[in-house]
Amino acid sequence: MASESRFPDVDSNGSEKNEDIEIIVNVGGVRQVLYGENLNRYPATRLAQLINCLSGGYDTIFSLCDDYDPGKREFYFDRDPDAFRCIIDIYYFGEIHMKKGICPICFKNEMEFWKVDLKFLDDCCKTHLSEKKEELEEIARRVQLILDDLGMDASENRWKRCQKYIWKLMEKPESSYSARVIAVLSFLFILISSVVMCLGTIPELQILDSEGNHVEHPTLDNIETACIGWFTLEYVLRLISSPNKLFFVISFMNIIDVFAILPFYVSLILTHLGARMMELTNVQQAVQALRIMRIARIFKLARHSTGLQTLTYALKRSLKELGLLLMYLAVGIFVFSALGYTMEQSHPETLFKSIPQSFWWAIITMTTVGYGDIYPKTTLGKLNAATSFLCGVIAIALPIHPIINNFVRYYNKQRVLETAAKHELELMELYSGEGKVGGSKNDLEDLMGEGKEHPSWSRQLKVSHSDTFIHLLSDEKHYRTRLQSCK
Repeated sequence: MASESRFPDVDSNGSEKNEDIEIIVNVGGVRQVLYGENLNRYPATRLAQLINCLSGGYDTIFSLCDDYDPGKREFYFDRDPDAFRCIIDIYYFGEIHMKKGICPICFKNEMEFWKVDLKFLDDCCKTHLSEKKEELEEIARRVQLILDDLGMDASENRWKRCQKYIWKLMEKPESSYSARVIAVLSFLFILISSVVMCLGTIPELQILDSEGNHVEHPTLDNIETACIGWFTLEYVLRLISSPNKLFFVISFMNIIDVFAILPFYVSLILTHLGARMMELTNVQQAVQALRIMRIARIFKLARHSTGLQTLTYALKRSLKELGLLLMYLAVGIFVFSALGYTMEQSHPETLFKSIPQSFWWAIITMTTVGYGDIYPKTTLGKLNAATSFLCGVIAIALPIHPIINNFVRYYNKQRVLETAAKHELELMELYSGEGKVGGSKNDLEDLMGEGKEHPSWSRQLKVSHSDTFIHLLSDEKHYRTRLQSCK
């Protein structure tokens, strides 16, 4: 460790060269000697500014550090020493790497304190920081949604309050007991409608109409009408109460709802009015085609199933792996269909008439389905078939593991974000300044689960002091010490 005699004095005229200066810094109890020759490589940083601060008096010194010992000539900083060890690498190596276990957001705050630009952070660490930012933004969004649901603005008129109440009732099952009942009823209607659609195709349950054609049983028809009535009422209420009508209409799941409802009414119109404008046979064919579209209602289950939603999002994040899978299969299909067609041409009873026709054989072989409608008859053709389905098994198996990992990672991430949002709300309640300090977890769950309204709830929950501090929920600036940093 350097002694006092090694710390040179700097006069008002700046006679001592900055390159020859040594400074002693104490960051969180860890002392380190730094040299001006290294620090001057980045003069805009806080450590480089310490070189010239002695000539500016104590006001300049204390604007850069937390404390200063003139006897030891030592600068004190109440910051994270682990992060500081990473940050000083910039003066020696020109780049910074985060150590494992350091919170990326806290490390970013440390870099801002030491006035080091984020461009010096290595690319791999920038990726980690971006992921953490996205997680905090998602947590902030979830917390804000919960806060919006907890309180009603007294300045809103009766229609706005009623609209918000209906929206929570139809879209947020966790907001109240009534909303959960409606969600369960909607789920049951979807199941009943799907079962009725399947039962209606059983010949034993059908009846003959006046013209001798098989039609659905009237009881099943009445159940179907009741289900469509519920779906229609549900869609209309959600549309009326939606805060953003345009976004609601173009949303994918709402388009599915329309396709589940529309065929019933179009079939009804064609049945009663279409016969006057076209032949009855054409009307029946159009009605039958529209009734097939009822299968779209099964996708409504995704609205009430977190597992289906997670699967959808995981597949979206696995588009690269799915693309690789399709590319492997496409190459294999082209190669083995061409080989199969060539090898089977010598047989007089060949089933391989052309290479495009052989694509079907290659698809069902590589996917190990093997319908048997097309099969090789020569020895070389059989050898080619054996090679094709072995390659197909390998091609399908290779990208499966990354896809499963994406699903598990996304599912676990959603659970962590949900828990973090609840934890954030509990801390916001604990540290709120108006009457809610010391509130229990049960009180918060009662407010969240039972849909109780608290006029000042959204005004009380302003500041969070959790490890994953969310700046997006408040316009105020908050400063953290080393002891508050996330390790």
